[in-house]
Amino acid sequence: MEVEAGVAHAERSRAAVAALSTHGERPIGLAKKTSNLFRDRHEAPKHRLDLSAFHHVLAIDATAGWVDVEGCATYEDLVAATLPLGCMPAVVPQLKTITVGGAAAGVGIEATSFREGLVHDTILELEVLLAEGEIVVCRIDNAHRDLFEGFANSYGTLGYALRLRLRTRAVRPFVEVRHAGTSDASAFFARLADACDDDDNDFVDGVAFGPEAMVLSQARFVDAAPWTSDYGFESIYYRSLREREVDYLRTEDYLWRWDTDWFWCSKNFGTQRPWLRRLYGRRRLNSRTWTRLMRWNARWGVTRRWARVRGVHAESVIQDVDIPIEHAADFLTFLRREVGIFPIWICPLRAPLRPRAALYPLVAGALYVNFGFWDVIESRTAEPPERRNRLIEREVARLGGIKSLYSESYFTRDEFDAAYGMAAYSALKARYDPRGRLPGLYEKCVHGA
Repeated sequence: MEVEAGVAHAERSRAAVAALSTHGERPIGLAKKTSNLFRDRHEAPKHRLDLSAFHHVLAIDATAGWVDVEGCATYEDLVAATLPLGCMPAVVPQLKTITVGGAAAGVGIEATSFREGLVHDTILELEVLLAEGEIVVCRIDNAHRDLFEGFANSYGTLGYALRLRLRTRAVRPFVEVRHAGTSDASAFFARLADACDDDDNDFVDGVAFGPEAMVLSQARFVDAAPWTSDYGFESIYYRSLREREVDYLRTEDYLWRWDTDWFWCSKNFGTQRPWLRRLYGRRRLNSRTWTRLMRWNARWGVTRRWARVRGVHAESVIQDVDIPIEHAADFLTFLRREVGIFPIWICPLRAPLRPRAALYPLVAGALYVNFGFWDVIESRTAEPPERRNRLIEREVARLGGIKSLYSESYFTRDEFDAAYGMAAYSALKARYDPRGRLPGLYEKCVHGA
């Protein structure tokens, strides 16, 4: 850390410990104005710990390939700090408002994950504030290796990340993107696997627009571009996948290509209509706006009330799941048959040869496919409100996959324990939160505690 930034960070850390000491014996929760979690909460009263001051980028060493950053810094700010120095975080989640600490405590993925793994696979060092007011520094080679390997997927139930050292990678000014469509799922996933083995690719992802309409996108850094596209205002990125075979974007614009329209979910607010996009303006077309509108809708229940007026039953299906690539075509068939949501974001990830996530277990070295699908399904027939989400959870388990916990989950306790390494979690909880001042992972992610 640079000396001045390090001194200021130490002062903020002392203030956080002092604030935590005033909370007495009561349960603790994090005070946040925004969140990228998509699950209802039924929380008991808690003392809220405000860590919003921890939003600084502390130091960058582009030559050595690392950045020190505080936990509440957004990826928007982190990217803005690193790009002028010719580097970027090794994995940059898709939305500007995601915080670095949130991605570490959850599960962060993007189109570099076929090579870099998930966000937590890029962490070199982690500074965690524990519920008892102690701050511990965790690395793969020190006494807190267990927490270093167990922090991912803990969702604030073991402590809060105050500082993280992340790996970076070098960038160039532009990104060349090549889109190739296919109508055959087996062929698509075979090409996806080949793309992950292609050393020329810096990014790989794709979209299933329908059961017989898939587009694979392969991208690489370049020093110059014959033109550049702008998907930050009037043009919509996901539509370009079927309109262009080759495209060029500035590197920053490529990293945030999905943010403008929240992938394609801005359609729920009508803002893919040209006149309404112009009314919103460039400044408001981003995930920050869509998150605020979504939170407002959740608070006032507008969508639920409108569904009742129309006599329909609605189920929110907002899921990201990771499936071994050998079962990816089967899972896509399942989604078409049982869920019916399209488009679907498809992003490959390779687990490192030595996985570091005790609570998000993947097979070492295996290639997985992340399926991201987000919508509300309406039916005229009354159904259990979690019917499709439960079907998804069971099918993911059957195929040897795993799902992210940022959204609604309905697992039984036995299912959850089997999927998420709860034996390791129990040992971590006993060591780092022995009095249970933070909620348990099952209680938080399934029961909304």
